[in-house]
Amino acid sequence: MNKLNLKESYGTLSETINGLIKLGYTHDFNIQDNCLFCNQINEPLSPENFYIDKVYRFEGASNPEDQSILYAISSTKFKMKGTLVNGYGISADDATSILIEKLQTHSDNSNFKEKSNDATPQRLEGNRVLDANLVEMDLNKFIDQIKNEETWANSGRNSVTVFKSETMRIVLLGLHKNTEIKPHKANSVISVQVLEGKINFITEEQTTTIEKGQMIALHANIVHSVVALQESFFLLTLSLKN
Repeated sequence: MNKLNLKESYGTLSETINGLIKLGYTHDFNIQDNCLFCNQINEPLSPENFYIDKVYRFEGASNPEDQSILYAISSTKFKMKGTLVNGYGISADDATSILIEKLQTHSDNSNFKEKSNDATPQRLEGNRVLDANLVEMDLNKFIDQIKNEETWANSGRNSVTVFKSETMRIVLLGLHKNTEIKPHKANSVISVQVLEGKINFITEEQTTTIEKGQMIALHANIVHSVVALQESFFLLTLSLKN
């Protein structure tokens, strides 16, 4: 199966795994002692002998911590195809992310396609452009969207992805006053830019107050949390590692 024959979307994480199984990606890989490990054959495999054929990312409707990434991988040496699941952004597993960096990537960029979001039960409208040569983002419109959704009314926060490529992701997050995003870390560099309100950005070494028109950048693997001092909206930009 050539990687170009893989669909851009199969639906949910489980639907995508089932779709890939039908295309021959039958092995379920996980990480063990810096090697790929497959229960079907019960032996460690070197990641350098595998290629990433396709990357699929999935996110929760309102929770930036509810994120996962599915890799369709294959090896001509071992004549194997399968899937490997990891978190990404603020929910990434460091051991898995480090091993994934060792996987080979296909260098063909000539088949770049514009990508759009899919409709979900929470957001029925689809076909909003998430990745293209140039993506326009009306942030005021997105803030209004967040405020008008049921999730915002029923929980302390809401979010919407405004850009998503293989190398970068931008999420607009809204937090009610006193809402906290609990301590976590990202496996890549991030930035936070406040559009409205005021937040405390907290690391083990310091607490920084960020207001409208201010932003911070943070290196990878630093534990941090966020507390909204007012109703706040901010852009979270993540430099993704495939």
